[in-house]
Amino acid sequence: MSIEEIAPSDAHLTGYLQRMSDSVESINARIARLATTLGINLQNESELNDVLTQNDERPVLVERRKPGAARPEMTPERRKSHLRQELRALLVLRYGVTTRYVEQLGADTTRHILVSAQDKLEREGFKPGAAGVDLRRVFKGL
Repeated sequence: MSIEEIAPSDAHLTGYLQRMSDSVESINARIARLATTLGINLQNESELNDVLTQNDERPVLVERRKPGAARPEMTPERRKSHLRQELRALLVLRYGVTTRYVEQLGADTTRHILVSAQDKLEREGFKPGAAGVDLRRVFKGL
């Protein structure tokens, strides 16, 4: 379903909803790419839980703001840790954005935005639910 089908009469509202949808699409695309890169299946409850609860933070070995400080080498493990942190942050961000959208627009409009974002990812070649939950399955019958 397109944004125009939700609010066809108000151009301002349609533009606002489109920007909201674009934001969710961007977040979902990055989540899906990170999950794919890291080999994480976000539809698997235990893998999702691991991402959300695992503390990958490592102490900074060298203060980068000190003049003349050598930057530590970016090892594959450190890069993977950074990517997992970004994935976790985006999952939490998406939850917050979704909660705010439900409060502002209601559950039905938010559902349309989320399903539309998932549809776009699938058109780009991602599997259903690559960015987390397969929303069509969750909202089946609604």
